[in-house]
Amino acid sequence: MPTTPAFRDRPVRTAIVGLGFGAEFIPIHQRHPHAQLVAICQRSREKLDQVGTQYGVERRYTSYADVLEDPDIDAVHINSPIPDHAPMSIQALEAGKHVMCTVPMATSLDDCRRIIDLCDRTGLRYMMAETVVYAREFLFIKEMADRGELGRIQFLQASHQQDMDGWPDYWPGLPPMHYATHCVGPCLALE
Repeated sequence: MPTTPAFRDRPVRTAIVGLGFGAEFIPIHQRHPHAQLVAICQRSREKLDQVGTQYGVERRYTSYADVLEDPDIDAVHINSPIPDHAPMSIQALEAGKHVMCTVPMATSLDDCRRIIDLCDRTGLRYMMAETVVYAREFLFIKEMADRGELGRIQFLQASHQQDMDGWPDYWPGLPPMHYATHCVGPCLALE
């Protein structure tokens, strides 16, 4: 999350929620100069303790509600199953927390509008964490485009392949619109 006026004098204190894919972000939060990882959250106590011990995170929650009640947490990074993205983001914003959430933001326009309205009303920040726009391959192409080496881009076509071996069983059956951001995000970022 970008540094906001409230965080000019100290790091943003974060909690990572969901430690499957979310555990991969722990080193980033721990090393970022403007972030301080305060806590992690996972429903499974066994998984929570395993990841917490692995990364040296002492504050551990099995309840998302407890994360939202913690006054030492400024922002949550949500890595939950897709149907939970919007409800968890809305709960966090209503609790006064900034939000970073894996894609997609929501599965309905109404939920997207509600998140945007909450941000407008509260001044809190929401970031849809489209990770592909930070991939080295994309950044290489973006730098070329920014230098003008690709000329005027008039047409883009994208596809995203991902090895899903080892992922939860529900992933292969997801509607394609749930992952459109992996193609659309980089195309929009080249504008």
